Amino acid sequence: MEIILLERIEKLGTIGDVVTVKDGFARNFLLPGKKALRANEANRKLFEANKAKIVADNDARRGEAEAHSVNVEGKSVVLIRASSNAGQLYGSVSVRDIVDALNADGAGIAKSMVVLERPIKTIGVFDVKVTLHPEVVVSVKVNVARSPDEAEQQAAGVDVIKAMFEDEAAADAASEFEAGGGELPEDEAAPAAEAPASEDAAEGDEA
Repeated sequence: MEIILLERIEKLGTIGDVVTVKDGFARNFLLPGKKALRANEANRKLFEANKAKIVADNDARRGEAEAHSVNVEGKSVVLIRASSNAGQLYGSVSVRDIVDALNADGAGIAKSMVVLERPIKTIGVFDVKVTLHPEVVVSVKVNVARSPDEAEQQAAGVDVIKAMFEDEAAADAASEFEAGGGELPEDEAAPAAEAPASEDAAEGDEA
């Protein structure tokens, strides 16, 4: 289907561009969202007659979004969730969870603004895009952890799952050492020092 864009659409074009898209995308998203018009003769004339107002309205909304971005860009929120020892969440973090956390911190955004390609299902720190306007996109950090302490470690750049496995490996090695009576295996034991030659042997050599 050919359409006339009424706002910038990523990977498609900007206001006034005539582009071809799949029928489903147009009928389910672009047309009902008033982001585009069908590209027929009547709508072309309608767009041209109202182009100046459409552009002015878009500029005003972009300006508001740019001012709003100060309250959103760079924010970091912490979500505490239960997970397995491997870091797999019992459930997932959804767009609603992120929006609620951001708004509790004064972001003032709508659910439709958060771009999350798939639910978050592991602990970690994730960069998430927030589209305040088609031309104003900012990034926030979502720190998913099992406790506030782990969240602080992750914020500092620590891979808590890797660190946990390393600690477990060290603990296992210590247990094996204690079970062996505190002695190193034969192949790891230091070789016995060679006995020095006796004084008689040394004198015999000199003779």
